[in-house]
Amino acid sequence: MFRGRYEHSIDAKGRTSVPSRFREVMTAQGDSKLVLTTGLDTCLVAYPMAEWLAFEKRLAELPQFDADVVTLKRIYVSGAVECEVDKVGRLLIPATLRKHARLKRDALWAGMGSYIELWAKEGFEELRNDVLSDEERRLGIARRLAELGL
Repeated sequence: MFRGRYEHSIDAKGRTSVPSRFREVMTAQGDSKLVLTTGLDTCLVAYPMAEWLAFEKRLAELPQFDADVVTLKRIYVSGAVECEVDKVGRLLIPATLRKHARLKRDALWAGMGSYIELWAKEGFEELRNDVLSDEERRLGIARRLAELGL
């Protein structure tokens, strides 16, 4: 499971280090690649290869003409790029994906359980502050989580 938040910088070539805790999870799963794709938010979503293949399988079982399924495929699948983590733990983020997530220098890796999100640090902090400062939104989230049994 991927959990926690880690800040890393992005170099001039578009490389960043995958947090060592996340690399440990990948190694335990036998994965050396991440599939990076555009998120529905202004971030990137990273799946270990095995998780990505399971996601694609579930997606293939959904109705192919459902508008939301088609939209998800257009955003997620068409934007997906297989990225190898190099020997020193770095990942090259393609320019098109960096542009989508507005990644420049400071990045934030956010563990999301079976996958990871990669944010521009200031974008993540803005989102987090917006949610935490909006009492109505927080209460709505709490109600929805209670409905889901959490």
